[in-house]
Amino acid sequence: MEERTGGEPRRPKKAAEAPPGPTGPDTGPQPQSGPDGRDADAEGLERPLPEKVRRRVVAFTGDALGGLTVAQLPPPLRQYARFTPQRRVKFGGNAMAAALESDAVFRQRIASRLRERLPELAGALDEGAPPPAADPVDVAAVGYVLRPAGWAKLVAAAGEEAQRAQAERAGEEAQRELTRLREELSHARNAARDDAERARRDVETLRKELDGTQRRLRSAQADVRRGEAALRKVQSELEVVRSAAGADKAASDSEVRRLKSRLAESESALEAQRRAAREGRSVEDMRVRLLLDTVLDAAQGLRRELALPPSESRPADTVEAVEPGRMSPKDVAARALSATDPALLDQLLALPQAHLVVDGYNVTKTGYPAMPLEKQRLRLLGGLAGLAAQSNAEVTCVFDGAELAAPVLLAPPRGVRVLFSKPGQTADELIRRLVRAEPPGRPVVVVSSDREVADGCAAAGARPVAATLLLKRLART
Repeated sequence: MEERTGGEPRRPKKAAEAPPGPTGPDTGPQPQSGPDGRDADAEGLERPLPEKVRRRVVAFTGDALGGLTVAQLPPPLRQYARFTPQRRVKFGGNAMAAALESDAVFRQRIASRLRERLPELAGALDEGAPPPAADPVDVAAVGYVLRPAGWAKLVAAAGEEAQRAQAERAGEEAQRELTRLREELSHARNAARDDAERARRDVETLRKELDGTQRRLRSAQADVRRGEAALRKVQSELEVVRSAAGADKAASDSEVRRLKSRLAESESALEAQRRAAREGRSVEDMRVRLLLDTVLDAAQGLRRELALPPSESRPADTVEAVEPGRMSPKDVAARALSATDPALLDQLLALPQAHLVVDGYNVTKTGYPAMPLEKQRLRLLGGLAGLAAQSNAEVTCVFDGAELAAPVLLAPPRGVRVLFSKPGQTADELIRRLVRAEPPGRPVVVVSSDREVADGCAAAGARPVAATLLLKRLART
């Protein structure tokens, strides 16, 4: 701080240096004196050191403690010499604060370290003009350790500044808290208003529902009373009906017993009549059967003696009349059917005693030429077997065997005759021979797409059809 004497500012004097002498663990810098010649340590604080200033003083002391030897430390602080600054502050803060307050030599040693660490701030405090931009807490803490003239005022001013800042922050916090509480109160009021309105609507709804429920309850009670009355009426009627039914049942049981007795009597009489009838019929049947056997034996003996043939004519055969003509394959061909319609083959095979002659290889090579000959034969014969079973016609399948060195091993299917031409003879010639072997008038159908075979068979009286017609008919099976 600056003091004016005679109009000129006067700077405070620096503390007088200690006279040279021996140094050791018990010696150190001497206390400083103020500008008026008084000892600066004589100044005191009117109130306790502010907490922030105290923490800053302890922090400065903890940092400066590492630069002192163990011998230069007060005995209570020597146990913290090897601690880190943070651990010193944590575990030895109270001890360091007490040592600074009570041990002037230790305080002067810490002050020397602070002067080395903060020379500008220490010089400004020695001159009594702390920097305006400096932290008041730092100014108060350094002033407390250095103890320049007016240090108590610096500490008090820093405490007041800290309290004022704390009060301002507390006021701001209180203002923010007040604003938040007001907003919460407003929200709570709005929510309470909404809840009250919703509760009022719910109460109104519940009241209406209660009224409706009460009306329904009264209606249900009335229905129950009416139902109970109807039930009592029905129960009384049921009792009457039960009484009548009991009487009717008793009468019915009596009638049933009477009828059962009469039925038993009737059954006994009927059984007696049946027994008598069986006995009489047995005698009569025996007589009639004996007479019939005698007549039959006599008739058979007479037929054997006279050697009479079975009668083939009937009385109706003696009546003269015009008989209808028999249908031939030509008549079937005259119908309006396409030459490729499988129904044409069905009609031809439906003729009495029809004979179907098939040119085997001509059909198989037309229908499935890519297959081997053996599989061709088996497939065709399988289809012809089904056709023979359906039509009951005579079926003959002819294969060309002119170039065969030995007979083909083959098991013909049921209803199909399988023939191979002899060596030196073609299947066409064998087919024509089969057609000529048939008696005139028998329906013979030849299946072959060979024009020469078809013309020759037609000249012999057979009905030729194309191989595709048979293939279509077999595909339909």
